[in-house]
Amino acid sequence: MSRVFPIRYSGPGVSRAYAGRMAGDESTPSQSRVKGAALGLPGDGPGSIAPFGTRVVAFLVDALVAAVVAALAVQGLPRNWSLLTFGVITVVSLVLVGRTPGHALLGLQLAHPRQGERVAVWRAVVRTALLMVLVPALIVDGDGRGLHDRLTQTAVIRRV
Repeated sequence: MSRVFPIRYSGPGVSRAYAGRMAGDESTPSQSRVKGAALGLPGDGPGSIAPFGTRVVAFLVDALVAAVVAALAVQGLPRNWSLLTFGVITVVSLVLVGRTPGHALLGLQLAHPRQGERVAVWRAVVRTALLMVLVPALIVDGDGRGLHDRLTQTAVIRRV
């Protein structure tokens, strides 16, 4: 089974065995049962795929931040302005620091094929647009990644 993309996350807690895995490496049957193993990520701890519940809480934190910012900007109920604010905050924070405010609060990070570099603007825009629709984020694969992450070759991982 070939890898979807090579994640080269070599942050804290990731052994050299996981760091730098390349696309096309064959996985063993025991690896296929562990979320993220097919991507060259550890099964748990720093660098592993973030649990679905944690990602949902991070999304809710981001949505709340966007609603508060939009409410302050329009001085009332934000209505659809919070969606625009959500998109801007998410794209800008992913490009600049690789995580959203919700990710930062919960110790998460967005991993992508060129770890160590900033997230490409196109990845952040496409990922955020699909996340705003919400349904693609609910369609997860065996590694626990949503459709929006698979299409942009990203994964939300634990930092701690």
